[in-house]
Amino acid sequence: MREVFAIIYIVLIVLLGLFGVISKKSSKAIGKAVSYLLFTFIVPIAGNLILVLSENELLSTIGSYTYFIGMDLMAFSLFDFTLSYCNIPWRHNKKIYFIYTLLTIDVLQYFFNPFFGHAFGMEAITVDGTLYYRLVPYLGQTFHRIAVYIAFITSLGIFIYKTIRVPRIYAEKYYIILFTMVLAGIWQSYYIFSRTPIDRSMMGLAVCGMLIFYFSLFYRPFRLLDRMLANIASKMSEAIFFFDASKRCIWANSNGCKLLEVRSDNLEHVNQRLFAMFDDLGVGQDNWSSKQSVNFEKGTQYFSLDKHIVTDAKNKKIGYFLSIQDNTEEILKHQQEIYEATHDKLTGLFTKEHLFNQIKNKVSSETETSYSIAYLDIKDFKMVNDIFGNDTGDLVLKRVANWIRENATEGWAYGRLSGDAFGICYPTSTEKLDLVQRRLSKFVISNGSIDQHILMHVGIYRIIDPSIDVSIMFDRAHLALTTIKNEYNMHIAIYDDNMRNQLLWDQKISTELEGAIENRQIVPYLQPIVDNKGTIIGAEALVRWLHPEEGFLPPFKFIPVFEKNGMIAQVDKYIWRSACEIISSWNGDKANLFISVNISPKDFYFMDVYAEIKALVEEFKIDPSRLRIEITETVMMTEAESRMAILSKFRKSGFIVEMDDFGSGYSSLNQLKDMPLDVLKIDMKFLSKAEDNHRAETILRNVLRLSSDLGLFSLTEGVETEDQYKMLNEMGCNLFQGYYFAKPMSVADFEKLCDKNKG
Repeated sequence: MREVFAIIYIVLIVLLGLFGVISKKSSKAIGKAVSYLLFTFIVPIAGNLILVLSENELLSTIGSYTYFIGMDLMAFSLFDFTLSYCNIPWRHNKKIYFIYTLLTIDVLQYFFNPFFGHAFGMEAITVDGTLYYRLVPYLGQTFHRIAVYIAFITSLGIFIYKTIRVPRIYAEKYYIILFTMVLAGIWQSYYIFSRTPIDRSMMGLAVCGMLIFYFSLFYRPFRLLDRMLANIASKMSEAIFFFDASKRCIWANSNGCKLLEVRSDNLEHVNQRLFAMFDDLGVGQDNWSSKQSVNFEKGTQYFSLDKHIVTDAKNKKIGYFLSIQDNTEEILKHQQEIYEATHDKLTGLFTKEHLFNQIKNKVSSETETSYSIAYLDIKDFKMVNDIFGNDTGDLVLKRVANWIRENATEGWAYGRLSGDAFGICYPTSTEKLDLVQRRLSKFVISNGSIDQHILMHVGIYRIIDPSIDVSIMFDRAHLALTTIKNEYNMHIAIYDDNMRNQLLWDQKISTELEGAIENRQIVPYLQPIVDNKGTIIGAEALVRWLHPEEGFLPPFKFIPVFEKNGMIAQVDKYIWRSACEIISSWNGDKANLFISVNISPKDFYFMDVYAEIKALVEEFKIDPSRLRIEITETVMMTEAESRMAILSKFRKSGFIVEMDDFGSGYSSLNQLKDMPLDVLKIDMKFLSKAEDNHRAETILRNVLRLSSDLGLFSLTEGVETEDQYKMLNEMGCNLFQGYYFAKPMSVADFEKLCDKNKG
C-alpha cells in the first residue's frame, strides 16, 4: 500500500511540475497564475509523499510541516488564481489583505511549533502491520484549518458567483473547476476527520490542478460555439446566402429571403434575382467586395456586398457565402452629416471652412479665369437683434443669403463667414458693381408689419496671387470694407495701394523683428506702480522699438501687427527675459521691487507659457513673486478651462497673477469668480468716458469693494490727476499706475526715479 501511494504521488508531482512549466511559458495572461498554483500543489503532495514513506518520527514531522505550509501556499495561490481567472478587480483592494495576512500568520506560527508545541504533535500507529506516524492536532492546527478553509471557501464563493452571473456559453469553464474544487474540499475534510495516516485527498487536489491547467489555457466550448455561430448567422442584420461548389444557393437567413422575396424552403430563384438586382456579383473571384446602389420605387438604397470562399481542411473549395448589408440609413446619415458640416444651419450657405476649401480649389485649378473676393457685412446687426428680436435677426440673415443666391451666376462660391458676415468668390468678369450698389441702397427687410432698411457694406479684393491663403484674401477684402464702415451712402470698397502699403509696412517690420531683438532695438520701458502712500513698489514692463530708420516707435505702430501674425510671442518672450535680467540686477532698496509682464492670448498657441516663464525664473534665480503675470480677459475667451489650469500652476509656483483692463471691455462676474487671480487691474478709461460720472464712480467703488471681498488686491491704471488718486485712495484701492505718477520710461530713468522716490 505504501509503495502504491508513493508511486501515485510521484507521478502526480511530475505531471504537475511539467504542466507548471508549460503554464509559465504560456503567452496567455493567466498562465503565470496557473503556473504558481500548480507548483504550490506539489508542496503538500510532496509532504504526503514523505509521510507515506517515513517510518520514523522526525521524518514524519518534516513531512507534516511540508504538508501544512504547502496547504497555506496552495490556498494563497488558489485565491490569487481565482481573482485572475474570474476577472475580479480585488487585487489591490484592502478587503483581500485579511486572507493574505491570515495565511501568512499561519505559516509563521508553524516555525514556532518546535519551540512551543502549540500546533501539532505526532503519534505512532500501526495499520495492517505497518508503522505510521499520525498527526495529533492542537490549537495551532485548528487555526491552520480555519485559515485555509476561509481562503478556500472564499475562492469557491467567487467561482459560484461567476458561474451564476456569466452567460451559459462561458459558465462551463467555471462550473467544472468549481465541481472539482468542491469534491477535493469534501475529500480533504473527510481525511481530517477520519484521521487516516495517508491523505488520499491529494489525488483530488492534483486532478483539480490539472483541470485548472486545461480549462485555463486550452479549453474552448466548441459545441456551444457552433450553436452560437449558427444562431448569429440567422439573426445577423445582413442578408446571408451560402452556395455550394456548383454555385447553387443552399441556405439563406431571414433577411436574405426578405431582400429577394423568396422562401427559405425554395431558394431556386436566388441567383436570378441577385443578378437582376445588382450590377456586379464578383463572378470568377474568390474573395470580393463591392458597394452598389439600387433604385427601388420607394427610392435609392445602398448596399455593401462581400463574397468569401469556403474551403475544407485540405484547402479545397467547397462553396462560398455572400453577405449583403443595407447601408442606406448610414449613407443617408453620412450625406446629411456632410451637408450639415459644410452648410450653415440657418442660411443653408457654405460654412466658412468649406467655402475656403471651395475657393482654394477654384482659384488654383482655373488659371485662365480671374477671380475676386467679396466680404459682405451687415451694419449694426447687433442692434437689429436688440430692437426687433432674434427671430427678426434670423430673418435678416436668411434674406441676405437668398439675395446672394438670387444674384449669383455660374462660377460663384459663397457662404457665411460669421454671425453677420458673408463671403463670395466670383469671376471678376461677372462683376456688376453699379447694379450691386443700387440694390444694396434699397435693401429692405419686412417682417410683415415693419419694413426695415438694412445697411450692408462690401469689401472687394482682386486675386492676384492664387497661392496666398484664402483667409488672407478675406482679410484684405475686410480691410477694404473697414474704410467705409461709417459710410451710409457708399456700400462697396475695393482693396487698393494704400492698404497694400500698410500691408507692406506690416511685412517690413515683421521681417525686421528678429534682428531688432538680437540688436536690442526692442527695449523694455517701465511704468511705475505705487502704493497708497505714493511709494514705488514695482513697475509694468512695456515694449518700445528704437528703430534705426523710423526712430522711436510706439507700441501701436507694431504691436497690432504682431498680435495679428502671431509674432507677438517672440516679443513677449524677449520682454519676459529682459524683465528677469532687470530684477536679478536689482539689489539693496530695489531688491523687493517687482515687474509685471504681459501675456498675449496668442502666446498660448505658440508655446508652453508656464514652462517658458518658470525656466526664466529658475535661470535668473529670482523670486517668482517678483515677476508678476498680467493677462487680459480676452485670454479666457477660448479654452477657458485649460487657461485657468495654467494660471493655477503659476500661482502654486509663487507667481502673482493680475487681470488687466478690468472694466474697459466685457469683463464678466462669472469669469471673475472662477479665475485664479491675485490682483484686479481696473482701467480708469471707462470712468473718463462715462456720460453719468456719478454712476461710473458708484460702479468703480463697488468693483473695488468686490475686489477686496474676493481677497484680491486692486490696482487702478490710467490715473492722471491728483483728484483721481485721492478719490481712489478713499475708495480703498491698493495700488496705482498712471501718468500722474510717471510715464513709461527707460530702465535707467526708472532706477533714478526709485532712488529719488526713496529720498
